[in-house]
Amino acid sequence: MQGEMRKQKDLAEKDFVAFPDVAADVLNALLFDGETVVSAEELLPAPTETLYYGDNGKRLRNQYEDLAKYEMRGGQIRTMYLFANQTRPDGHMILRKAGYIGGAYREQYEGKTPCVCPVIELVLYWGKGRWHGCRSIDQLFSGQDLPSKLKNYMDNIRIHVWEMRHLPQEVRERFDSDMRIVLDYLAEGNNYRSDRQVIHKSALIRMLKVLSEDYDIEDIEIQLDAMNIREEDEITVCELFDQYERKGRSEGIRKGIQVLIQTCRDMKLSFAETAEKVKKGFKLDETELQENMKLFWPE
Repeated sequence: MQGEMRKQKDLAEKDFVAFPDVAADVLNALLFDGETVVSAEELLPAPTETLYYGDNGKRLRNQYEDLAKYEMRGGQIRTMYLFANQTRPDGHMILRKAGYIGGAYREQYEGKTPCVCPVIELVLYWGKGRWHGCRSIDQLFSGQDLPSKLKNYMDNIRIHVWEMRHLPQEVRERFDSDMRIVLDYLAEGNNYRSDRQVIHKSALIRMLKVLSEDYDIEDIEIQLDAMNIREEDEITVCELFDQYERKGRSEGIRKGIQVLIQTCRDMKLSFAETAEKVKKGFKLDETELQENMKLFWPE
């Protein structure tokens, strides 16, 4: 069960960040201090799989990064960006980065990519606690008794980690995409309200749900359709949240009616007696009463 929930969370995070406008927003806000350097139109999907020989060079193996994007300029690849979504601190993630970055450069060296370009990895950490993992090779080996001169020859690889739940307000304000909604919601909780327009409605809802540890995300599109909300519609955060809250209250009432009817049946009450209790208990009009009795009192 835990594995399935983790898989749902990983997929929701990848799906959300993969939108070009969201990915460009993340790059501009985190790497370029809010300056618009990368545009959504310049980002193209890049391979997330690299190959290497494991088991002392005897077996060809693969490794996958969460998300990869090429930044294009003048029809040429200028930069390759790797995105890693992380939920838990990983003290040895610096070694994973060495594999991912090294794998990408190896692909370039072997001529498997169109050109040679810089490879930059961003670690988006979504955990509730603070990140205490090593952020560099120097830090990883700081506790070992190594000759001081040896350190001059160590390649000090670093990982660039952003603690997404703990970004200060001035950093959150650099974001313009739906990512701003996610970050403000994480910072402000259920009291968060905004008039910002929501662009990627189903992906946003999935992202907010899994970050709130609610993994019931299979039927989001069906739920939006039932609320007459389409992806292309203009809708604000407040409007979307309010409709979801009303939907949640409606489902809660419906569940309560179901439980009451079943309890009455277990107590051997008649249809008429049960209907009277449901009508008074939930203040239903006659039409609503008959709909619910028909639904939960099978003939």
